[in-house]
Amino acid sequence: MQPGLQNLFDQFLIYMQSGGFVMWPLFVLVIVLWYALGYRFHAIKRGSQKSVRVLIRKFDSGKREVPRGLIDGAVVDALKIVNAGYRGTVGRELIEDAFYEYRQELKKYRKTVNTIVMVSPLIGLLGTVAGMIETFDSLGSMTLYSQGGGIAAGISQALFTTQLGLVVAVPGLVVGRLIDRHSKIMELELEQIKDIVCSEEEGK
Repeated sequence: MQPGLQNLFDQFLIYMQSGGFVMWPLFVLVIVLWYALGYRFHAIKRGSQKSVRVLIRKFDSGKREVPRGLIDGAVVDALKIVNAGYRGTVGRELIEDAFYEYRQELKKYRKTVNTIVMVSPLIGLLGTVAGMIETFDSLGSMTLYSQGGGIAAGISQALFTTQLGLVVAVPGLVVGRLIDRHSKIMELELEQIKDIVCSEEEGK
């Protein structure tokens, strides 16, 4: 390993050891959180930015054929169903079934992200409590600098775990809310696609 990377790795290990036993669970949660956020960000790719009604007209007329994202794909699936002759209630039910996978994709990892954002500060708080216990133990035995670090190590552990808990929760909360907002808009667009396609076919 290169000296620069080795130095960075050593500092990372010192940082993790300074916070005590809750630092590694928090580190694992960071990895899971950003994997889930990355997956959700990739899943909510809409495709074309044109309105749902324009997309339906373009795909129906053959001006556009290849779907580029989730909403594009939903339009293509809905048109296939109505063009196959399924109308009315049956057509709506088939479209709803076809959209099930899209809805599941939009919701995937939503609960995981929300749970990690909620739990991380509590795990950080657990580390804070453990650090404060060590601090008061050191005060009780009057050892300012014990083998484990005494008062200074206890306070340091309390602050590190609180810091990492907030580092996990705050960005996860902000990015997660932005992705949630976008996915809910796309869920409404799925409803619009179903209503527009079915109403236009029923009006012919």
